[in-house]
Amino acid sequence: MSSHLRNRLEAGLNTLDVSLPDDTIECLVAYIQLFDKWNKTYNLSAVRDIDAMVSRHLLDSLAILPFVEGQRLIDVGTGGGLPGIPMAICHPEREIHLLDSNGKKTRFLFQVKTLLKLDNVQVHNCRVESFQPEDKFDGVMSRAFASLEDMTQGCHHLLKENGRFWAMKGIYPTDELKPLEKHYIVANSHALTIPGEEGERHVLEIRPR
Repeated sequence: MSSHLRNRLEAGLNTLDVSLPDDTIECLVAYIQLFDKWNKTYNLSAVRDIDAMVSRHLLDSLAILPFVEGQRLIDVGTGGGLPGIPMAICHPEREIHLLDSNGKKTRFLFQVKTLLKLDNVQVHNCRVESFQPEDKFDGVMSRAFASLEDMTQGCHHLLKENGRFWAMKGIYPTDELKPLEKHYIVANSHALTIPGEEGERHVLEIRPR
């Protein structure tokens, strides 16, 4: 099974033009196998097929690697660790924080951190509005928020002065940008093509004015 998943992941990475070391690929495969195992009990995702998980979860998260910057990042509403765990695996030099209010999901994340020896990961089981970090973050990542307004309003207290939001969306969210115009600027946006997935995907880099 692991060789099949590795081949599927490597083919997707080639399509994305993302090159990763062998040990990183092995760690990503180990993560998605853990995700699949725990998903049967903890309902981490509606996706039940592990092949589909490689595309919809791993490759979708890895597609943003070339665009996200900063040494200290937080993934808000991370669920089963997406995109934060793949980011942490691929960038061990970065400090990655994972925040979710669901205790079952954060228990899974603690298990992943321990089993995969991800010393650069910190897990927080709380609501975003009650999370008050001592040090703020270079970037807030998420693919969980229903709207960009929810993301910016809910997480603005987490950002450093020159920090960025990295919002993962489906179709380009034109209607969601209007409420942000007074306080935020879309610094960059990138259309993503996810191998094995149909439909539009975008990542938006948003910064305060």
